[in-house]
Amino acid sequence: MQLKRTVNCGELTGNNVGEEVILNGWIAKNRDHGGVIFLDLRDRYGKTQVTFNPDVDGEMASRAKRLGMEDVIAVKGVVQTRPDGNINTGMPTGEIEVLVSELEILNEAEPLPFLISDRETGSEELRLEYRYLELRTKELQNFMQVRARTYQAVRTLLSDEGFMEFETPVLMKSTPEGARDYLVPSRIHVGKFYALPQSPQTYKQLLMISGYDKYFQIVKCFRDEDLRADRQPEFTQIDIEMSFVDQDDVLALATRLARGVFSEVLGVKLPAVFPILDYKEAMETYGSDKPDTRFEMPLVEFAAYAEKADFGVFKDVLASGGRVKGLILKNAADKISRKVSDGLTEWLKTYYGIKGLAFFKVDGNGLMGGISKFFEEELQQEIINDFTLETNDIMFFVSDSEAKTLQALGALRLELAKRESLIPENEFRPLFVVNFPLLDWDEDSGRYIAMHHPFTSPRPEDVELMTSDPAKVRARAYDLVINGYEVAGGSIRIHTREMQNRMFELIGMDEAEAEARFGFLLKAFRYGAPPHGGIAFGYDRLIMLLAGTDNIRDVIAFPKTTSAASLMDDAPSTVSEDQLKELHIKLIK
Repeated sequence: MQLKRTVNCGELTGNNVGEEVILNGWIAKNRDHGGVIFLDLRDRYGKTQVTFNPDVDGEMASRAKRLGMEDVIAVKGVVQTRPDGNINTGMPTGEIEVLVSELEILNEAEPLPFLISDRETGSEELRLEYRYLELRTKELQNFMQVRARTYQAVRTLLSDEGFMEFETPVLMKSTPEGARDYLVPSRIHVGKFYALPQSPQTYKQLLMISGYDKYFQIVKCFRDEDLRADRQPEFTQIDIEMSFVDQDDVLALATRLARGVFSEVLGVKLPAVFPILDYKEAMETYGSDKPDTRFEMPLVEFAAYAEKADFGVFKDVLASGGRVKGLILKNAADKISRKVSDGLTEWLKTYYGIKGLAFFKVDGNGLMGGISKFFEEELQQEIINDFTLETNDIMFFVSDSEAKTLQALGALRLELAKRESLIPENEFRPLFVVNFPLLDWDEDSGRYIAMHHPFTSPRPEDVELMTSDPAKVRARAYDLVINGYEVAGGSIRIHTREMQNRMFELIGMDEAEAEARFGFLLKAFRYGAPPHGGIAFGYDRLIMLLAGTDNIRDVIAFPKTTSAASLMDDAPSTVSEDQLKELHIKLIK
């Protein structure tokens, strides 16, 4: 390469007129204006127009004319002001151009599978196959810039708070709890396996026991679980742990970190204090433990009215211990046709397992449509008055088990808000959700499982309930939620062997199994473990919010699909028989 760049494609201005420069980059556009060739040359810093005048060098202009999109070239020339009428105020370099005196073609590109200028000209599957091309697009380059700036902001903010950055092992002991582990066979230790970490949980607790009271790392985690649009099999966390702290200390740190990142990366000022919402209140009000509070539409209790109505479905559900709740969509009844309501019903049945979705509408004379006929006129007026209903409002209802009722209405709340454009853009509403249940009942295994993980501490006032009523025990656990996304989650940890053994017993793990899985941690508890707690930010979700996209794959350089495949390099792939033999593995077909 003879022409080594002296400036990038985004920095030249009128102050550089008359200077001789060398630019390297990709061709974004090629235009022929009466034999004068204009190329837009692009790198990650921006674009510069370079000009080939046949009166200066006809042979070079002819070569330039044949160049195609995404060819890589180097040019040498003099910066000059663009002629009047040709100035482009929409780009930082728009007042100048470079009159080329030398051209070097570094690499020619084949026809493109989609346009770099418009990534939507290719399907997502095609773009993932050619991810290195999609990463050239302005949109993804902006996303990657946000990601890089956030790395730097996090490290600076936490270092200024006195945190030490650590690296914990990627090959660790398998301690499955929750999602499945990704296993790595050992060639040396025949029949034994490492696991890729689902999180550095046990290692950071050991670092607390080691005396490092403020730890963090930006770390890769791996979970073999069912995937969704905002999940990946490998993902990144900002992992934080502190000793001698309580819940308020962790929430305050998380607040400072979130505020610092949003300020540094976006110039956005989040509130000085984030609202705190009890888990039960979040579920009852929003049908979600990660509520989007940018819009209203709370869930409302309807059992008292259901008891008075002549609607057997409601009464049967209530008699069996279920719930009847509703939500009100204001001034939109005319948009909800029978076809629309049937579509919503089928969607909720399919994904949330409910029996059905009921509704009625409001007109000037009372209730109409749906299940309105089951309510006497006096009861209709009571409902209208109590819920301040107005003409053209529509009220939806779900009656099922508590969990299904709340989850289905929570999903419906979000769906209706999106359809009716009720969610404001460019607004961030952070809040903390606290007091999660310590345990969750797993129907398949017939036992309690840890809602977060088995190292989460119960609230001190609920410890006695671990024996008498485990389902009512609340955890010292908390999530940071922003705009309906769980951005961070953590807890105050168990730090005594006795309490840890009680927790293992609750989730059906006997002493032998606990020793086999976590003996190293239990042993460490014998030697002076401090009270400690922490929080982990889902880095990819955080970047997704900062970047203003709703697809987590947009903010990861080389993501996997929802089936955990990499279309670009065809992973996972088969391996040779020799490799399997070396690892003492035999595939069963």
